[in-house]
Amino acid sequence: MATKNDESDSGGALREPGRFRLLIGGEWAEGESGAYEIVNPATESPVGWAPEASAAQAEAAARAAKEAFPEWSRRAPEERSRLLRAAAARLREKQDELVGLVQAETGATMTVTRTMQVPFCANRFERYARGALEPNETPLPPVVTPAGSQGPGTISSGVAVRQPVGVVTCITSYNFPIVNMAGKMGPALAMGNCVVLKPAPQDPLAVIEVARVFDEVGFPRGVVNVVTGSGPEVGAVLTSSPDVDMVSFTGSTGVGVKIYEAGAATMKRLLLELGGKSANLVFDDADVEKAVRGSASVWTFHSGQICIAPTRLFVQRRLYEEFVERMAKFAAVLPVGDPLDRRTVLGPVISAAHRERIEAHIRSGRDEGAEIVAGGGRPTGIDRGFYVEPTLLAGGHNDMTVAREEIFGPVIVAIPFDDEEDGVALANDSEFGLHGYIWSGDEARALRVAKALRTGTVAINGGVQQHPDAPFGGFKMSGIGRDGGWYALDAYSERQSITWL
Repeated sequence: MATKNDESDSGGALREPGRFRLLIGGEWAEGESGAYEIVNPATESPVGWAPEASAAQAEAAARAAKEAFPEWSRRAPEERSRLLRAAAARLREKQDELVGLVQAETGATMTVTRTMQVPFCANRFERYARGALEPNETPLPPVVTPAGSQGPGTISSGVAVRQPVGVVTCITSYNFPIVNMAGKMGPALAMGNCVVLKPAPQDPLAVIEVARVFDEVGFPRGVVNVVTGSGPEVGAVLTSSPDVDMVSFTGSTGVGVKIYEAGAATMKRLLLELGGKSANLVFDDADVEKAVRGSASVWTFHSGQICIAPTRLFVQRRLYEEFVERMAKFAAVLPVGDPLDRRTVLGPVISAAHRERIEAHIRSGRDEGAEIVAGGGRPTGIDRGFYVEPTLLAGGHNDMTVAREEIFGPVIVAIPFDDEEDGVALANDSEFGLHGYIWSGDEARALRVAKALRTGTVAINGGVQQHPDAPFGGFKMSGIGRDGGWYALDAYSERQSITWL
């Protein structure tokens, strides 16, 4: 699956069909270290060739962004808003083209791709086109200082001003490549920052096309840059470069720790949205059917490749056996297979290596004493693609590796709990704290439990859908900072105080 060839200097994201380019300082360039193949996770066939940027090209992208920053940061908010709105409109015009590309390189089902992967990207740019026009100054109340030994009485006033940070490196995960990138680019650009995009190595092609759109609609040279690479070299340059002022990263906690360390020497501002192992508490007075369907989102939503997936299933003991049985029956009837088939609910995971990692976790759960009550292997009748059956482990405990580590796949571990106190203790017994779920007919109790959970977001009697303007981020090892809505504008800015007498 390749996008339309374009030989022009201004928009030539492709040199030839299937071969993509980098965007550095307004120029489209081949990767100095060659190119690498992007593979369709469902068919194992080639999608296209991504440019392999060199360390020097990553440094050049950061430098180009730094050079573009003074002029861009002085642009009127109305102009930044206009350009973001134009990019959103152009993305909607290219929706069908982008749907095909995103689906091919991510392996997501057509339902997920058409309803979320592409439309949400344009939605986010439209949101931050509006955000560029939101007030950046907060008046401070006047303070009266009485006359004294230092002189006559005074009245001091001031404002707190939100200023752009500077150059932002945006590094995203592979699960929702352009949606995640739009969530970083939108508020960063709205605030007057310049960006260097570094998409995940598994599926960078659609992100390159998004950068191409920004080039087409007239963003100044150097404001938006994109570099790609199959290994860690490019990311390492962009997280340590003195030309970069901030790193916004979505991905694993292990990589997040390395970014934290790399940025320390230059005091980089950080926004880290890291791993999750979300607790899913089902009380014995819950609407069982609704809770089963919500809990099964691990299997039905992008093959469990979401950081907020409810993978630790804690069920109150009286309901436990019934709930596990119903979950197992649900898994058994889920259509697994070709993501282009509208009937398919569960498609492949991103790569062969990731499938092997998921399978190793399933084996460890079994070896540590859990029972595989659904799935556990590869679906029969599928010869190609990186598929894993929807898997449910039961009879385990919260100290198992499968209950401690993020799997990022269609695997749930079910563990019983006794009462509210026990459920909260189990839910909080994790190094992660990104998201949590509560199912209960007692809404007062659900709210009480939600406030007791050490996690950035809690959904009560609901699934993985997020309020678009709610602050999003994690406690503990799940990250630093918050984005989403107004909070993202704050995240990509510095607070400056200006006072006067």
